[in-house]
Amino acid sequence: MLFNSLEFLLFLPIVFILYWFVFRERKWQNLLVVVASYVFYGWWDWRFLLLIALTSLCSFGSGLLLDYFKGQRRKQQAVSAANIVLNLGILCVFKYYNFFVENLDALFGMMGYHMDWVTMNVILPVGISFYTFQALSYTIDVYQKKLPATHDIVEFFAYISFFPQLVAGPIERATNLLPQFQQKRQFDYAKAVDGLRQMLWGFLKKLVVADNCAMVVNEHWNDYADLPGLTLFLLGILFSFQIYCDFSGYSDIAIGCARLFGFNLMRNFNYPYFSRSIPEFWRRWHISLTTWFRDYIYFPLGGSRCEKWKIIRNVFIVWGISGLWHGANWTFICWGLFHASLLAIYNILGINTKYKNVVAYGRLLPDFKEWFQMTLTFALAVVGWIIFRAETMTQAVDFLNSMVSNKFFDASLLYGLNYFFVGLLLLFIEWLQRDKNYALQLPATGIFQYKAVRFSLYIILYLVIISFTGQSQTFIYFQF
Repeated sequence: MLFNSLEFLLFLPIVFILYWFVFRERKWQNLLVVVASYVFYGWWDWRFLLLIALTSLCSFGSGLLLDYFKGQRRKQQAVSAANIVLNLGILCVFKYYNFFVENLDALFGMMGYHMDWVTMNVILPVGISFYTFQALSYTIDVYQKKLPATHDIVEFFAYISFFPQLVAGPIERATNLLPQFQQKRQFDYAKAVDGLRQMLWGFLKKLVVADNCAMVVNEHWNDYADLPGLTLFLLGILFSFQIYCDFSGYSDIAIGCARLFGFNLMRNFNYPYFSRSIPEFWRRWHISLTTWFRDYIYFPLGGSRCEKWKIIRNVFIVWGISGLWHGANWTFICWGLFHASLLAIYNILGINTKYKNVVAYGRLLPDFKEWFQMTLTFALAVVGWIIFRAETMTQAVDFLNSMVSNKFFDASLLYGLNYFFVGLLLLFIEWLQRDKNYALQLPATGIFQYKAVRFSLYIILYLVIISFTGQSQTFIYFQF
């Protein structure tokens, strides 16, 4: 079920009413969450439910076994390893099997051997990478004694399948979300209104900016050989706007929706296009995934507390895996390695941990140095997104080459210039609100203290959404 669908428009209020006014006991609310989440997820294809149920059951069982073998280190290691292998095995079969088979066949073919490999015609289950990582974090955290194993199967199934963030994150840690299913929830009007505001802002980003940018990008992307360099650069920027507004828009809707039911999800985006360096960019983009890789792969490898060459090695390992996580295509792997190279450079220069504060805090405009840093970081991100968007590495290289080798300017071919300014307007609004969790988080002072002003703003934004919604597009990260 898509957030931007009529089905969800009917689904959400029904679940909300049942949750708060019919199933008032915590255990019944948790059961409702499981049922609603399985309806939400099974709306695409009911067969997907078998996989998420298997992942949930195995991870729940591993937690029980870890608790049963408390004090027996080797048995706990075996249980944890078995569950990790099982979950990653399911992910690899559905997401990577054909990719590895095709590449092995090509490799042996280069050496003169033809291997009669068998590929599988399978549909990639929506959100499998997200809920698999969420399940893995539970097993690892229980093994590392960061939280006790839960003995309530309904709570655990609700944690894995919680519908607002099920298919595209944030990737929640059990240490944050699972205890919330174990506590009594009470309806909080202010919290619910705040959630609706964040959902409204997310829908605006997705439907008005991302979907309209997608129409232009999808229509002209493959014509790169015939387009002037400035148009190609504009297409790269439009895709950068698209993927940001699409993914952060989903996160805003998910976080706001969860707040309607009394849950707090982690922040997933923190205005990444205002970053002053690539390391800062990745501290602000898809925070739930980058911190997952940091805690479960980078730190166990030694993190930054080792020799310089080992730090760089760790960065390349993490970002190679991160690229592969995004999809079974060499473009994603090369995109990951591209950012690993940039991060390695920043690390060598010793500026990888700088800039954790809000840029130009207390000032309306950044100074020249901050402008230059943000412009450079954004330009590097655009190059990365072009690699990410390309269907093959050949296309990525040709697209980037055409940007500088084709005739650079032709005013008649500047497609999507109006959506470019719409994207800039949205970023300008976010710039003014960059010290807030999201751009529509209004202060309770000034003109916004009056309900009439606030509701007028909401109505205006609603009219903007219904008037300028682009052709409906599936959320980009559903394919990951």
